[in-house]
Amino acid sequence: MADEFGFVPHFSRNKHTRHQFKPKPFSDYDIDVKITACGVCGSDVHTVTGGWGNKNWPIVPGHEIIGEAVRVGPKVTTVKVGDRVGVGAQIYACLDCAICKEDGLDTELAAPMLCAGLTAYSPLVRNGVGPGRKVGIVGIGGIGHFGILFSKALGAETWAISRTDGKKADALAMGADGFLETRVDDWNKPHQMTFDVILSTASGDEGFDLSPYLSLLRVHGKFVAVGLPEGEGWKVKPQSLLGNGCFIGSSHLGSREETLDMLRLAVEKGIKSWVETIPVSEEGCGKALERVHKNDVKYRFTLIDYDKQFNN
Repeated sequence: MADEFGFVPHFSRNKHTRHQFKPKPFSDYDIDVKITACGVCGSDVHTVTGGWGNKNWPIVPGHEIIGEAVRVGPKVTTVKVGDRVGVGAQIYACLDCAICKEDGLDTELAAPMLCAGLTAYSPLVRNGVGPGRKVGIVGIGGIGHFGILFSKALGAETWAISRTDGKKADALAMGADGFLETRVDDWNKPHQMTFDVILSTASGDEGFDLSPYLSLLRVHGKFVAVGLPEGEGWKVKPQSLLGNGCFIGSSHLGSREETLDMLRLAVEKGIKSWVETIPVSEEGCGKALERVHKNDVKYRFTLIDYDKQFNN
């Protein structure tokens, strides 16, 4: 067995060191995974900085994992040794591990789907996104780019919504049917009451006025938030809901069944995550977290070359 260590950040996001740790006792339902790739998520930054609450040190971030099952507990029924497997942020949600489909999904492209991809996919399917529906994706970052990819794959008319037009070309290349720039005066007025679903992936709340976004929705349309800002959050006036009787909700990750459906859809439609790969190391981990913190990524990072660091 390889040495049990991970790369631990030390308050400063761009400094990591190797840290020995004692793994939990292996149980009947556990799966030991030899990691080959791991996506870098915005929630890793929130965890490292303590932006969502208490810091628990030491900690090894990372929860968009693809690898090979090298040891399987006797009560596991869906995975065997040698399988290519994936695990996201909810390892105890159902059967401990989501199987990653082989055909058509490269490891470094599949890894970010297990958190960011599922975070976008689940609320889309749960809110009936498909042919004949018009969907807006707010925030064209890691999760938002998956929102565009999966909304289009599900057959919906899909619009990207961003503060500036800096990512317009990328959004259209991902398949978006249109683009709205919210810093333009009265940007929402030509499109009021035309959207069925708006998925907000925005991670910041400074200067965010919810009212014009809600005005885009048809009668009983849905505004679903999956971004988790560190600030105080939005302020909503009841009057903003009266014109169309719209609904505001949220979503967190998704189910194991949705994970498998998402991966099948990605294979069927040839969906490719927009990722940049970085070799895993003290330097690489720090670089990835620092750049995610600065929003300097198009659109996800995947850490690779685990075999060179962990000798497995």
